[in-house]
Amino acid sequence: NMTNVAPVQLDNQEAQQQLSNARWEGTDPPQPRPWEEATATVKLFECSRIKALADERDTVQKKTFTKWINSHLGQVSCRIGDLYTDLRDGYLLTKLLEVLSGEQLPKPTRGRMRIHSLENVDKALQFLKEQRVHLENVGSHDIVDGNHRLTLGLIWTVILRFQIQVIKIETEDSRETRSAKDALLLWCQMKTAGYPEVNIQNFTTSWRDGLAFSALIHKHRPDIIDFKKLTKSNAVYNLQHAFNTAEQQLGLAKLLDPEDVNVEHPDEKSVLTYVVSFYHYFSKMKALAVEGKRIGKVLDQVLEIEKIIERYESLASELLEWIEITIPFITNQKFANSLSGVQQQLQAFTAFCTLEKPLKFQEKGNLEVLLFSIQSKLRANNRKLYIPKEGKSISDINKAWTRLEKAEHEREVALRTELIRQEKLELLAQRFDHKAVMRETWLNENQRLVSQDNFGCDLPAVEAAMKKHEAIEADISSYQERIQVMLVLAQEVESEGYYDSRRILAQKDNILRQWGLLTELVSARRTRLEQNVALQKIFQEMVYMIDWMEDLQVWGLPRLASREFGKHLLEVEDLLQKHSLLEADLSAQQDRLQALNAAALKFSELQGYQPCDPQIICNRVSHVQGCQERLQELASKRRKELEASRQLWSFLQEVEEAEAWVREKERILSSSQSFGKDLDSVAKLLSKHNLLLSELSSRRSLLQAAMRQGEQALLRKRFSLGSVQEKIRDVRLHWKKLEGLAAVHLQKLQGALSFHQFSADTDDLVAWLQDAYRLVSSDDFGHDEHSTRSLVKKHKGVMQEIDKHRAAVLALRKQLAALAPEYHETMEVQIRIVEVEQLYEEVAEVAVLRCQWLQDALAVYHLFGEVNACEIWLDEKEQWLNWMEVPEKLEDVEPPFQCRFESLDQEMNSLMGRILDVNQIVQQLVDEGHPSSSEVRSCQDHLNSRWNRVVELVEEKKNHLGSILKIQNYLLECSEIKSRIREKRKAIECTQYSSGDLGSVLSLQRHLSTIEAALVLLEPRLVELQQEGESLATIHPTQAMEVLMQFEEISEEWEALKKTLQGCEDSLTVASRLQQFIQDLDSFLTWLVKTQAAVASPGEQLPGDLSEAEQLLHQHALLKEEISRYEEDYAKIQAVNDVLVLEEAELPYLSLQQWLQKLEVGWNKLLESWEHRRELLVQAHIFFLFLRDAKQAEVSPSLALLQETTLAHTELPTTVEGVEKAIKKQKEFMIIMELQMQKTTVALKAGESLIRQGNLYSERVKDKMETLRLCRLHNRAPGPEKGIDPGEKAPPASPREIKNSCFPCLPPSGALRS
Repeated sequence: NMTNVAPVQLDNQEAQQQLSNARWEGTDPPQPRPWEEATATVKLFECSRIKALADERDTVQKKTFTKWINSHLGQVSCRIGDLYTDLRDGYLLTKLLEVLSGEQLPKPTRGRMRIHSLENVDKALQFLKEQRVHLENVGSHDIVDGNHRLTLGLIWTVILRFQIQVIKIETEDSRETRSAKDALLLWCQMKTAGYPEVNIQNFTTSWRDGLAFSALIHKHRPDIIDFKKLTKSNAVYNLQHAFNTAEQQLGLAKLLDPEDVNVEHPDEKSVLTYVVSFYHYFSKMKALAVEGKRIGKVLDQVLEIEKIIERYESLASELLEWIEITIPFITNQKFANSLSGVQQQLQAFTAFCTLEKPLKFQEKGNLEVLLFSIQSKLRANNRKLYIPKEGKSISDINKAWTRLEKAEHEREVALRTELIRQEKLELLAQRFDHKAVMRETWLNENQRLVSQDNFGCDLPAVEAAMKKHEAIEADISSYQERIQVMLVLAQEVESEGYYDSRRILAQKDNILRQWGLLTELVSARRTRLEQNVALQKIFQEMVYMIDWMEDLQVWGLPRLASREFGKHLLEVEDLLQKHSLLEADLSAQQDRLQALNAAALKFSELQGYQPCDPQIICNRVSHVQGCQERLQELASKRRKELEASRQLWSFLQEVEEAEAWVREKERILSSSQSFGKDLDSVAKLLSKHNLLLSELSSRRSLLQAAMRQGEQALLRKRFSLGSVQEKIRDVRLHWKKLEGLAAVHLQKLQGALSFHQFSADTDDLVAWLQDAYRLVSSDDFGHDEHSTRSLVKKHKGVMQEIDKHRAAVLALRKQLAALAPEYHETMEVQIRIVEVEQLYEEVAEVAVLRCQWLQDALAVYHLFGEVNACEIWLDEKEQWLNWMEVPEKLEDVEPPFQCRFESLDQEMNSLMGRILDVNQIVQQLVDEGHPSSSEVRSCQDHLNSRWNRVVELVEEKKNHLGSILKIQNYLLECSEIKSRIREKRKAIECTQYSSGDLGSVLSLQRHLSTIEAALVLLEPRLVELQQEGESLATIHPTQAMEVLMQFEEISEEWEALKKTLQGCEDSLTVASRLQQFIQDLDSFLTWLVKTQAAVASPGEQLPGDLSEAEQLLHQHALLKEEISRYEEDYAKIQAVNDVLVLEEAELPYLSLQQWLQKLEVGWNKLLESWEHRRELLVQAHIFFLFLRDAKQAEVSPSLALLQETTLAHTELPTTVEGVEKAIKKQKEFMIIMELQMQKTTVALKAGESLIRQGNLYSERVKDKMETLRLCRLHNRAPGPEKGIDPGEKAPPASPREIKNSCFPCLPPSGALRS
């Protein structure tokens, strides 16, 4: 397998380190410290030794790199002598990059000035950056200045990019990714394997004896070197012989000398550069050798392919004919109407499937193999693929075979379905016959049993008969399910079309008829039994009720006729309670008696069957009703007398309680003379008084209800009342007096509250006005624009606040008028109001004056700032314009000078806008009559005069420079275009096309495409130059001849170039499309192999944490974007290949069809590898997200233990503040624990989801979930079901327990806060 080694910048760190060290060559070494003087001599020797080795290394690299550059510049007839000086102008560096890359770089700028060299080197460095070459600490000035180490570093970077990164090696493991250096080392080891005394481990000491170079040459060209005669001891001879042989026999430039390699530490970069030239030469030689072995097998395979095609067509015809005959035979769906007939048909079909069809299937597979063999051989020979005749292709055979298999499947399903149906019908008929015989026997026996009536004459006998009948009903009800099963069987047999279904239906109808008769007999017998049971129960209940009423008349009659009604309220209540129990008992028995009588009378009215004589029932009902009516009359009379007694005693008790409460409240209101000293005290007194009023309102309704009861008792006059009327009059008088006292007290409290609220509002308003007056009377107006603007912003806020407080000042008069007379008529309050109003007016006036003063100051500061900035710019530009001298030649005008002069217009436009703003501000200040109007006007006049002077000077300089630049630029551009056209024509004339060399064709096409692109861009410019030349000749008649002659010379060169280019394009028309296709295929295969290695290389590597997982996912997504971008290139390659096949273009190289097959396989493999890798990364990412959530959910056991220990050993607080702090800490701890428990639950659910989905880390997820469960159990508080061991410490007390134990007498928390 050919593996494209991933391009890695070899020794990039070493090159960058070399570049960085060159930056610090001129710095002074640090002064040695006192304690380092003892080792100063040793360090000095070491430093000198290191510097000598570095110089020696630089010398070797310079020589090697010089020879390497000359070996490539020889293609364009160029050569360098000194690496450091000849590359300074950038010309040879540009030529070198053009040779290495095969691309056309921008033309170097003519001239020997430093600026021209910098520009040329910049173009070369920019080209390297476009080629994705990383250059750190290398600038154009470093190369132009001849910096040794940076120049060597630059050349080494070029060698890495264009010589080493393109290395390809053969390895067994295509997934292995190596750096370019390691790939080259592996190639050397593979080629020299088996040579004695050759062990290549590096590019330094392994090459000193020369055997490695000789082994490489002998491996590929054993005819030009005799390796057996070489010895390890004769290193100089080995090196010299190998270098001379490579130069003379292979044509490789001699980049090294023996003395450069035969040292203790050879320079690695020099050796690596020389070895790379061997690699490229031998790789090209191998590719050329393989080309000649591909054509010999084509003609021998043509006849064989034709024979195979004839055989294929014959076999395909026979198979299709057999399929068409077989399909109608097996699609017949007519089956026998018996089980044995269906079984015989199934046996015949099975014989077809197992004996005849497999032979034909084998023939079909042989056809596919035969066609694949034909196509493979045609594809291998790069011939047009074989297309079978219409109706004989593999797809046609597959379609016919599919129809055959479909018919076969339908036949098999139909046969098996019919067989199952016949077997099922036979089984169902047998089951039905067996069940029908059993059901008929059982129905006859039960009909005989339920036809008998022997119930008995008392309740126990009837109940026994009822239980026996219920058992019979249960048996019959359970048997109904069996009848239903039999019916289902009969219905199923009938629906399936059983041949003997008439006999089965007759048996089913007979059984259903017997079943209906049995259910009717059972229902009639149950009705008769229920009537007997109900009547016997009623008779039993009547006996019980008669016995109870007789017992009550014996012991309860004396209590119902008693005249004792109680001597006080408690005794009356006790008598009423006892009487209520008796009445409840009577009422309950009365309902029961009525129900029994009604139920018994119903039985006397029955029609048809009667369980008893109706006259007996009527006699028993009359006797029960007489006993019950006598008891009810006595109980009602006793209830009325006890109710009257309780009402009287209740009235007397309520009147006494109301009188005592009224006297207590009169005493409290009469003795209260304080109405509060401030707002808080008045609010507290008012709150207490409102509580009193609410209590008074609630007691008023109770007292009125009690008075009405007393008056009703007086009207009945059943008892001696004595002084009841006098009691009522006294209570009403005291109640009216209490209400008057409460109203007066409420009015005084409200007046005091209004007065104290008015005083507090007035004090707050005065304090704010005094603070505002201090702010608006300040004499600070700022020292510059910024400070003054800040003061204006603050003053606007103060003004807004003053306006908001105007309403509060005006409302003071209204509040004063609403006060009580004893408050608003005082002289002190009137004076206070007047002082507040005067203070507010004074603050408002001062604020308006300060606002105007601040605005004036801000305008002046802003004007002076703008004027100062404009004058500074005018001073600078006026000085520069006066000093500047415009040169007469274009070469003397430096680019910085031109750029600065071109940006001057933008700066002047910006400044002109600022000057116009200044003039507008000055006019506004003068119109408003500003105190500093004269100073502002003089400043404006001075600024305008200076601006006019600078504008005139700029116009003068600009006109002078423009006239010089137009002529010189035109002549210079004409000269450059003419030289470019001439060079391109020479390049086309020197190019030769060789049809047998693919490299020369590709190189020529690249040159021509570059030239054509340049000419397309150049042609519009020629038209513009012609128009510009004619315009300049008209404007400048003295130089008209020079201008027009330049364009005539350009026209002649242009026509010659077009003729030469047209001739070369005609010779490359056919080859260009093929070459472009090969190039695209090669580049795409290179990218495909590299991307496959990038996708498959980290296959065994999984992320170790969340950040790494996210980083890998991001990198994988970027790789997918790159694959998507190349998908269009893949489609283009396939499309171009189809066009080339149709044109039958000749290909003098490896068969492109084989490469395209590999391309398709590689593309599909790349997509599968990317999807597999993405699935692994997604699972890893989800797993690490779970670990992060689990880590957040874990509660440290040490934290929980610390909290538990703290709560257990903390002493109970002894103050209110301590109790509140303890409660707050306990609540915070409980909230933290609750949040942790919620996080743990969420993490456990996520872990269960990962396990169900079969995550890659399922085992680790299970371990983490077990850890979370243990943490949750450890931190959970013990429940109420868990006891506490007496030997253990008591759990920490809750906040409520701490509070109750320390302060049992404290009021609730709400009272504490108030």
